[in-house]
Amino acid sequence: MTPIELAARCGFSVINEGEGTKRTVNGVYCCDLLSVVMGRAKADDLWITVMGNLNAVAVAVLSDVSCILLAEGVSMDETGIKKAEQQNVCVLATDQPVFEAAMRAAKELSL
Repeated sequence: MTPIELAARCGFSVINEGEGTKRTVNGVYCCDLLSVVMGRAKADDLWITVMGNLNAVAVAVLSDVSCILLAEGVSMDETGIKKAEQQNVCVLATDQPVFEAAMRAAKELSL
């Protein structure tokens, strides 16, 4: 399932589509410590975080996750959005807490 399809099924909003119609989501990873994400997130994961800035976009690119999901009602700052657009990173958002968003996504992905 693509990030954009997952967003539609889960009610997540799209901040930046990026490659969201081309990538697939194969797992879910939740963490806010960027160095841990770089070392442990898998390629094509949905990365759920509350870090809505330029650094999150850089980590998403380095980790090759399929998209970022900002939880807890967090939004991405303008610098982060511009970088996501430049790097074709899909960024989604939800008001749901991290755990609930992860459970919802995992259910839709049949994980």
